Amino acid sequence: WYQRRVREAVVSTQSTGSSGINAEYGLGGKAIIVRSFARIHETNLKKQGMLPLTFANPADYDKVRPDDKVSITGLTSFTPGVPLTCTLTHSDGSVEEFKLNHTFNENQIGWF
Repeated sequence: WYQRRVREAVVSTQSTGSSGINAEYGLGGKAIIVRSFARIHETNLKKQGMLPLTFANPADYDKVRPDDKVSITGLTSFTPGVPLTCTLTHSDGSVEEFKLNHTFNENQIGWF
């Protein structure tokens, strides 16, 4: 159940749970993109200064390739309830974009 793609300190996994969360911390990542989070793990990631995100469309997980370059945009206008955009640049030069959800509130955004 645990498939990991690491590129530019971004990790993409099926879901987080007690067996996988420590691996994400240890990678020194800045963002974790998953299909779903256990609530406590999502909160812990925020406390660690990471950006826990979920695929707005869970099927977008299958677009991620091991050699992708990942960009997350929308952080300059980071707002509660407003999705961010993920851009994947594949090794063949093709590009795909999709939305990522977050659960940050105003206070959390302030210290992120």
